[in-house]
Amino acid sequence: MGLACGIVGLPNVGKSTIFNAITAAGAQSANYPFCTIEPNIGVVDVPDARLEQIHQFMPTERILPAALKVVDIAGLVKGASKGEGLGNKFLGTIKECDAILHVVRCFEKKDIIHVAGSVDPKRDMEIIEVELALADLDTVERAVDRVAKKAKGGDKDSIFQRDVYERAKGMLERGESLRAHHWTKPERDALQPLFLITMKPVLFVANVGDDDLQGKSPLVDIVREHAAATGAEVVALCGDIEGELSAMEPADRAQFLADLGLEEAGLHRLIRQAFHLLGLSTFFTAGPKEIRAWTIHKGDTAPVAAGVIHSDFEKFFIRAEIYSLEDLQHYKTEHAIKAAGKLRAEGRDYVMREGDIAHFLIGK
Repeated sequence: MGLACGIVGLPNVGKSTIFNAITAAGAQSANYPFCTIEPNIGVVDVPDARLEQIHQFMPTERILPAALKVVDIAGLVKGASKGEGLGNKFLGTIKECDAILHVVRCFEKKDIIHVAGSVDPKRDMEIIEVELALADLDTVERAVDRVAKKAKGGDKDSIFQRDVYERAKGMLERGESLRAHHWTKPERDALQPLFLITMKPVLFVANVGDDDLQGKSPLVDIVREHAAATGAEVVALCGDIEGELSAMEPADRAQFLADLGLEEAGLHRLIRQAFHLLGLSTFFTAGPKEIRAWTIHKGDTAPVAAGVIHSDFEKFFIRAEIYSLEDLQHYKTEHAIKAAGKLRAEGRDYVMREGDIAHFLIGK
């Protein structure tokens, strides 16, 4: 679907380390600011145990998981909104992303330089958020000026846009969170063309030390409190450990996780939460050629889902034949599901459910 999460944060908080672990793409990671200048882009598989569960009952040639695009953006610093540290270039890249993964340093390590000289998650988060808000404030102010003339002339659309932009401007000036505010659909539609960074959903990634793998330190608590107050979510992981795990063979990885007392890699949680953050949903197609996870938005109808497979499928959609993983686990085969009357025929108005297994009937 082309949706992307941008990784942001201060320099040297572990952004590229985490990106490398997620994507195994080899983004440059070093102990000095701005070692990442051009954004690194990777596409990562979304971990989903349901694919193998389907495979248990259905032989196939290949299994294809859903994918997520991740963009590693160079570290921002105070003054980025005014161009400090190549800030304008980096902020432009963030605008192009659909959601933000904000990495926050939550570990003490004297041999890793901190750009501000000390570890302070609250200060670090606020530095980034202030710069993002200042960039948005500049965008909104220019938008107000752009519609002002037509609004004075009585144009209804321009009056509405001006009012929405001015409300957003006031909130930014007061340091209020745009993403945590309830906007009506028409208001969101008016703001959407501005690509405001502080409207984007945020997942705070608390990068912890290897002595706090469960993320229970006071530093992580600070991140959780801030996230709760600003309409964001949190995942805690250790970038260094995740880097080691990503380089291991699956059997060694499982043993290493067990030795650490972890049920799964933190990156799996991160990727799933990022997927959820984007408001995405998954349906499956399954057959002898492939079992595949497809990505749609929550609330999409069956024809839209069919169109993700091929654009013509939406136009020529006739109906969908759908069953659940639970049906497959109970009846073992599609034939038995159909014989039991559990294979549902759904029309154009059917809203896809998370985890649906579907066949689409397409006309000409």
